[in-house]
Amino acid sequence: MTTKFDVAVIGGGPAGMAAAIAASEKGARVLLVERDNRLGGILNQCIHAGFGLHYFGEELTGPEYAHRFVERLRETDVEVMLDAMVLSLTEDRRLSVLSPQYGLVRIQAGAVVLAMGCRERTAGAIALAGTRPAGVYTAGMAQKMCNIEGYLVGKKVVILGSGDIGLIMARRMTLEGAEVKRVIELMPYSSGLKRNIVQCLEDFDIPINYSHTVTRIVGKPRMEGVYYAPVGADRKPVLSEEKFEPCDCLLLSVGLIPENDLLVGTSVAMSKVTSGAEVDETRMTSAEGIFSCGNVLHVHDLVDNVSHEAEIAGAAAAEYALGKRKVAKGSFRVHTGAGVRYALPQTVRSGEGTVEIFFRTDNVYKSCRVVAECNGKKLYSAKKMIVAPGEMERLELKKEQIDGDVTVRLEL
Repeated sequence: MTTKFDVAVIGGGPAGMAAAIAASEKGARVLLVERDNRLGGILNQCIHAGFGLHYFGEELTGPEYAHRFVERLRETDVEVMLDAMVLSLTEDRRLSVLSPQYGLVRIQAGAVVLAMGCRERTAGAIALAGTRPAGVYTAGMAQKMCNIEGYLVGKKVVILGSGDIGLIMARRMTLEGAEVKRVIELMPYSSGLKRNIVQCLEDFDIPINYSHTVTRIVGKPRMEGVYYAPVGADRKPVLSEEKFEPCDCLLLSVGLIPENDLLVGTSVAMSKVTSGAEVDETRMTSAEGIFSCGNVLHVHDLVDNVSHEAEIAGAAAAEYALGKRKVAKGSFRVHTGAGVRYALPQTVRSGEGTVEIFFRTDNVYKSCRVVAECNGKKLYSAKKMIVAPGEMERLELKKEQIDGDVTVRLEL
């Protein structure tokens, strides 16, 4: 079976739904492929509030936010294929999709939007030492088991890493009656949002140990505790100061990895920093007609930003597929300077209008200035009281001012 669509969107989470809706509104025939048996992605298990403040102007839970987009999707002509796995993607935008309902389907698309989200790093990914007892979970898996399946994964909990999911699970486990002994963070700062530090740790008197790490896990068959120690400037543990914390559960919140397996073997340029594709301001990759958005592109801190970014990608994909948008030949690179870990998009095409550049810093800085410059002239300069790696920053430039490569940096 071979089917043709103007735009194929891979992933039915917040990014995929927003991209599909935007593409459909541009008049494209759209297919949305989701491997789960329902739309919504990770939002379905995020039952806490805090979503939609920027996009909808009100506070929603994750399922409520997802439901808003599901309802909008139903009002369009987007064809949705659930319980379907994309097996392969070629650079000429051919997809092989496998599902119990349709079998093996070959899809030819005029444009493809990648919106597969990300996955969590596991104990094996960080080479965590010690035994392998029951009680070790990624924070996202614990969230699913608690909020979807109704299981309490532990009663005395230690959390390694201070990503947003880990912080939220510290609060969730406490509300469910578990005792969260402490959060242990390798870096001297949290990788989560400041509001989550306050609302999930400080409000519940949960201690956090910065510049510490878990050195080993003990126990068999159920974990009995963890050893942890401070780390030096080289981020290696100082074993002479190792301490023991008894617990029956360890949650890992040690980073997210964009799900870009479909791009392995293609010529799509990848960023070594974000582990996502390199894109221009329309979120098109180095392979024409293939777009990327959401957490598969770079890990976001707010789902509202995911939706906005996906709308840009979906609309641009539709215009490309329908022949309404031609790719500008001239382009300039976006580089990072002092204090900036990465900036996105990595390429800005010639043309008119404005371009938003999103970036993350490599540390916590106070009383600094954000600068974007091109050929020795400052295009943007703004004072910041504080910037942190857990908070995405943004700036806006006029394309007419850009006549060379752009560098985003901090003046400290």
